[in-house]
Amino acid sequence: MKTVRKILAIETSCDETALALVEVDISDSHITAKEIRSELFSQIDIHKEFGGVFPAVAKREHARHAPLLLEKMLEKKTAHGETETAADIWQQIETLLEREPNLFEKTKEVLLTNQKPDIDLIAVTQGPGLEPALWVGINFARALSLYWNIPLVGTNHMKGHIFSVLLNQQSIAFPALALLISGGHTELVEMNSISDFTIIGKTKDDAVGESYDKVARMIGLEYPGGPKIAQLAQAARDAGIHSGDIKLPRPMISTKDLDFSFSGLKTAALYKVREFEILNDTIKMHIAHEFEEAVTDVVLAKITRALESKPYQTLIISGGVIANSYLRQRLERLASELDIPLLLPKLADSTDNAQMIAVAGALESLNTKPQINPELQAFGNLSY
Repeated sequence: MKTVRKILAIETSCDETALALVEVDISDSHITAKEIRSELFSQIDIHKEFGGVFPAVAKREHARHAPLLLEKMLEKKTAHGETETAADIWQQIETLLEREPNLFEKTKEVLLTNQKPDIDLIAVTQGPGLEPALWVGINFARALSLYWNIPLVGTNHMKGHIFSVLLNQQSIAFPALALLISGGHTELVEMNSISDFTIIGKTKDDAVGESYDKVARMIGLEYPGGPKIAQLAQAARDAGIHSGDIKLPRPMISTKDLDFSFSGLKTAALYKVREFEILNDTIKMHIAHEFEEAVTDVVLAKITRALESKPYQTLIISGGVIANSYLRQRLERLASELDIPLLLPKLADSTDNAQMIAVAGALESLNTKPQINPELQAFGNLSY
């Protein structure tokens, strides 16, 4: 049996406002996803002055840009394309969007001047993430569901990252092991089916991406610092510069469990930084290189231990940090050595995006009955 769903997805969990139209084909043995169109507005430049994501600002920018991105994705109505909408529907939509200044007015304008898309389902992120930001996307999605009379389903952002590999036309064989590494999460997940998830290891403190950003700030790099640490570390390798006398710990690398801890590594990096009166470019490269090597060593050790514990058929690595080319290369080498299929998202699909939410929404709709304008809630700490 084969099911094809065309989905409009909305992602507003953090500092990316993203919408996408995706076609998902689901059969008993295979799932594929094809992006039709996507739009994204990144708030990185806006949050630089805060040194991180400021929730109230993220919420404001989502409300400002969501209808603008929707407008880019839709086709303008013809002269005879207008349809009447009952006054009570507009009242419900206005009530849904009343907390965000001007969101109702702009959304109404877009809906009145653009055609209803040819879609079967709307999917929106419910969590985890910043709750003020999540609420904007949820209420915006509910308004579209109500106006177009199209069912809506809420999705899990982290499941979206896992299923982002399907946008690369890859298949998941179960049981599968997934490692999610991002700014807010570091966790190992066992998957026995597309709906059976169990966290078998997670960070006890800082996430990988969070640690990258904090160490970057220690050595004077502006937000977002993670990619800049990676660039410095790679520059050190290219120049033949190694860590030298700068040695950092590999926290929990030898423990028998599958949990992570990066707080001690971050603290050790801080103490090392304080040893130098002046941080020149070479010292920064040394620190970046050793820090990245430490993180990579720990991640690979934990994955190896997990893969030795059970005959997994697939290894999935996803989340924003997998855009790091060095970590990506080391993981590919490890998978080759252990002879296990490794699924990675395309670089463009590694960071937060709506395409992955569309895939997660399509799969979620197999287990739940999507409804018109359901009363979805935002869950900042949503788990599986």
